[in-house]
Amino acid sequence: MNRPRFILGFLIAVLAVAFGGFDALAQEVQEAIAAFAPAPKLTAADYPTIAGVNSRIAVWIFAQLHLWFAAFVLAVPIFVFIIEVIGMKTRDKRYDDMAYEFIKVSITAYSLTAILGGGLLFSLILFYPHLFNYLSTIFSETMFYYALLFFAESAILYIYYYGWHWLQGGFKKWVHLTLGLGLNAVGTTLMLLANAWLTFMMSPAGVDAAGVFSGDGWAAIHNFLWNPINIHRFVANIAYGGSIVGAYAAFKFLTASGPQERAHYDWMGYNANFIAICALLPLPFAGYYLAAEIYAYSQQMGITLMGGIFAWLFIIQAVLIGTLFLSANYYLWCGMGRSDGAKRYTKYIKYIAIVLVGAFLVWFTPHTLVLTNEELKALGGPYHKILGPLGIMPAKNTAVNVMIIFTALSFMFYRRANKVATVSWVNAGNAIQVALFTAGIANIMFLGIYHGYFTNTVYKVAASIPQVLTTVLVIVGSITLDSFIYKGSREVAPLHWGRIPGRAQYALFLLAVAFTWLMGLMGYIRSGIRQHWHVVDIMRDASPDAFTPTLGFAANVVSVAAILFMAMVIFVFWIAQVSGNKTLPSGYWKEMAT
Repeated sequence: MNRPRFILGFLIAVLAVAFGGFDALAQEVQEAIAAFAPAPKLTAADYPTIAGVNSRIAVWIFAQLHLWFAAFVLAVPIFVFIIEVIGMKTRDKRYDDMAYEFIKVSITAYSLTAILGGGLLFSLILFYPHLFNYLSTIFSETMFYYALLFFAESAILYIYYYGWHWLQGGFKKWVHLTLGLGLNAVGTTLMLLANAWLTFMMSPAGVDAAGVFSGDGWAAIHNFLWNPINIHRFVANIAYGGSIVGAYAAFKFLTASGPQERAHYDWMGYNANFIAICALLPLPFAGYYLAAEIYAYSQQMGITLMGGIFAWLFIIQAVLIGTLFLSANYYLWCGMGRSDGAKRYTKYIKYIAIVLVGAFLVWFTPHTLVLTNEELKALGGPYHKILGPLGIMPAKNTAVNVMIIFTALSFMFYRRANKVATVSWVNAGNAIQVALFTAGIANIMFLGIYHGYFTNTVYKVAASIPQVLTTVLVIVGSITLDSFIYKGSREVAPLHWGRIPGRAQYALFLLAVAFTWLMGLMGYIRSGIRQHWHVVDIMRDASPDAFTPTLGFAANVVSVAAILFMAMVIFVFWIAQVSGNKTLPSGYWKEMAT
């Protein structure tokens, strides 16, 4: 028992008797018992049934919709702030206009986030009152601060948006940037607090074996999986936010009325895609880190995650992530059409595409198959003798690292397509870059093949770390060297913004849809590994829905939620369009539009 808190409670009780009578004492004693009570042992009767509504599906859809919009409204202010800083430093008003339009889109999304959050709260109170009461006992302080921070975020966001044009120039601009920084600090803190609640349900801390809270709120927050979830969600939210505003730019591009407007939204779409790619590249590594920490906390949860019922869902995950990489690369390849000098590099695109597709095929190749007896006999076992080895993690780690490196190569080709280097050592620099890519890919292949198939399990797992380090070294080293090679370079011709095929915009739509579905399915896995527990090993789920849904059922629920979300996103785009027509500054895009 927490002695300081017990002593404080005893003093309160004495004061209550002295000044408030026995009723106040009874109330304080009841609150003290509730604060240190063990987790309740529930029965099916403890779960209300309201109007025949399936409680699990109701909470699931509210939680998923809220999470999608929360990810969007958290990420957008981050890169809006960065874009505004760039605009201030370069004195290029295009950046400021783009940042303003991005934040305008997020205003309506923020209102929907709050509404859906309220729906999630009420559904938890209605359908899972004992679980909510237990969590609110442990996280009462954080929930109180969460509410205060939510109001603070709302106030800062509205001042930041509606005061955009007022707070321009001189000292006022610094005030506006400070508001943007504060908005991001508050939004990130809200995410960290909410992550503590969900990770506590997976890896409870600050409680004993019976679920009795020790009174140490920081221990409950800083549980084993809190940091991994924080890193993974922060990176994923930025990539997701970039994909959604990219879809908005694509929508505006396809509905543009003139070449200047198309040029403007083409430029916005490129920047949004760039943000999404930058966050997408490290995202698989953040996911691997989270999975490794789950396995380190509980081998049972880890095996359920990667080798149990959810193993086949990771094949769908591989397909969706491969779709993200292919869509992002396709958009870059189409974007090379803006440059008159891109013909020098278009001949290499087919080779990059072959490598990406090959790595993609390796990534979603399963190790074992669900087969009938006749199929087992015909195949000679549960897995294909040639393709089966591609289903284990060393092959998949190798494939994803290769995909990331070649995606970075696509970006480098796009970046230098319209430039001509003027430094005297350009040939030597290009040779060093080729050697760096060749050595890096060879090292990744060696680590994946030799340590993945010819050493014991310890080395198989350990080999993934130098693979990641090799990928980071190749990308950072090559881009850094490229910046020196093309420092002071001259342009082949002005970029023709707007000269991009309409089909490229559908790649941006595909990015947003694939991200949405992927986040929904991964959320199902994260919750599903708790199996029949509300709080793992502490509070058992005794409801009629205390079973792991089938993959098909989960996919249907996530798909319905994704359709609802996309309908809401279209509504957000429409509101942003009718709320006021954007007047493009004269002369910005005339010389670039075709």
